Amino acid sequence: MNPQLRRLALDLGPLFVFFIAYRFFDIYVATGVFMVAVLVALALDYLIERKFSPVPIMTAVLVLVMGGLTLYSKNTVFIKMKPTVLYAIFGLTLLGGMAVNRLFLKYLLSLGFEMPDTAWRALTFRYGIFFLVLATANEIVWRNFPEHIWVDFKVWGVLPLILLFSLTQAPFLMRHQTEHEKKTGESS
Repeated sequence: MNPQLRRLALDLGPLFVFFIAYRFFDIYVATGVFMVAVLVALALDYLIERKFSPVPIMTAVLVLVMGGLTLYSKNTVFIKMKPTVLYAIFGLTLLGGMAVNRLFLKYLLSLGFEMPDTAWRALTFRYGIFFLVLATANEIVWRNFPEHIWVDFKVWGVLPLILLFSLTQAPFLMRHQTEHEKKTGESS
């Protein structure tokens, strides 16, 4: 399996397991299954890569903490807030990194793209704001709609939004990557 598809399966697998468990049982069973699935995905990732990546670890810790609080307290607020917290951390980390001249997105994507720092700054800002918008959207949905709508939004709303947003950034990436290659005399 190619590395990108494997990464996608390991990242999205636990989410789909959560969705399926929710459809057959309830949010508490789905939360417990989600917690186990995240640990399995993290273990498989480590077995394949022989290292832990920061984003899956942070996600797993958040799932275990918020999921554990949900199961312990029998209060679904914690698992519903998990995406809000995760997206806010992503957004604030990207924007905060920019404030101290750290372009974290560049470190994550630099193997696939080479662009000038001004382009990385613009892209980082866009993704930082996007993740804060996702955090806000999650808050609006879980607080104002029935639980099953939130579950559908979490699985079938957020993923297409991330994909769509990423696709809208493709022309920007291609334009700046091409400009950078012309300036440095590289060709692809």
